[in-house]
Amino acid sequence: MERTSSIRRKAMARQHKAEVMIAGEQLRLRLHDGKLIKDRRYHLRTYPNCFVAQELIDWLVSHKEAPERETAVCLMQHLIDQDIVHHVCDKRPVFKDAKLLYRFRKDDGTFPFNTEVKIFMRGQRLYDHLIGDKASILQLREEHGVQYQRSFPGCQLIDWLLQNGEAESRRQGIELCRALQEHGIIQHVAKKHDFFDSGLLYQFCINFRRRRRLSELLNESEQDNDESVVVAAPEDNHTDSPFVLRKSQPQDGNSAFQSVGSTKDLKQVTSGRRSSLSSLQLHSDGFPLLVQPSSASVVRCNPKSVLRRHFTCEEILAPGAPFIKKVLTVIGDTLGWGFVIRGIAPVYVQAVDPESPAATAGIKVRQFVCQVNGQCVLYLDYRTVTRLVMTGTRTVVLEVMEPLE
Repeated sequence: MERTSSIRRKAMARQHKAEVMIAGEQLRLRLHDGKLIKDRRYHLRTYPNCFVAQELIDWLVSHKEAPERETAVCLMQHLIDQDIVHHVCDKRPVFKDAKLLYRFRKDDGTFPFNTEVKIFMRGQRLYDHLIGDKASILQLREEHGVQYQRSFPGCQLIDWLLQNGEAESRRQGIELCRALQEHGIIQHVAKKHDFFDSGLLYQFCINFRRRRRLSELLNESEQDNDESVVVAAPEDNHTDSPFVLRKSQPQDGNSAFQSVGSTKDLKQVTSGRRSSLSSLQLHSDGFPLLVQPSSASVVRCNPKSVLRRHFTCEEILAPGAPFIKKVLTVIGDTLGWGFVIRGIAPVYVQAVDPESPAATAGIKVRQFVCQVNGQCVLYLDYRTVTRLVMTGTRTVVLEVMEPLE
């Protein structure tokens, strides 16, 4: 069971990587079709198959891939961070909305074809073959009274791999399928089992043919749901929705998450008792990340952003800016870390449980998160930052920029 949970955590991170790769490749092909990618000459030198950053941002906004230029820049920075796009001279790790030349790594042969990428491409090829097969094994099937679209028994997939020359033996087929599962490409329909050569049902986690919108990479739309109230079943809980406080059944001695509103007065947003919070998606040592719901909990969203105004990454990093850098070490306990993050480039702290390890370490609302365990996260979105914490150790070292009041 512990191994299954570990596989699931790693698969989630790899599945996100796969979605970024698919979105990046779809964008690359569209830009080639639109003639934005072409040979360009600069300072008496020709740079093949590249694009001008400023022109690309214009295109992303005009094609409604991003609502405004700032978000478009964040999207492209995400592709740079994932080694999909780079500056033609590799001199600029930060994507700039300027007349600078960038290139997709697939267009210059520098794309890292490591084991992870090779398994992803193998999974994509198998998916395309199975979907196009007239007698496809991907069918509507039932397991334990629940029906699953495009599912297949593990033993039938092994049979198919052998018949189509994708594996030389059943053992080799099982090894391939377990690699696909570990990389977030296939999964058990109820996410309860490793892959077995049996009648258990499995599904592809990724629809490789679905047209991606780049904005999905940053999940921006979820940040606009501040006033909604939904009911979350246990299987629908997501640790990477940190901008909501989930309220469990009323209990005596409830703690409260503190968040600062638009005025200087401190407001308290009542949450469930920390000891009552549980999660399906746990940290590698068994610690839930932020705030997790109990069974059949009611999700009530946090107040509006604690920020008095929007800050850009450039403002935060500017010399003489009214911020103080702090390096804080948060050691999670059996209940988690106890803080809530939010935002896109930059991510900031929205709320802190006053009795949590985060509060003890000095985490405060309105702090901007710059690094997680030594990795720069200033230009990332809250979901990606959440995953970095989830896949790390129990001890999290955060570099934050705290506003000078």
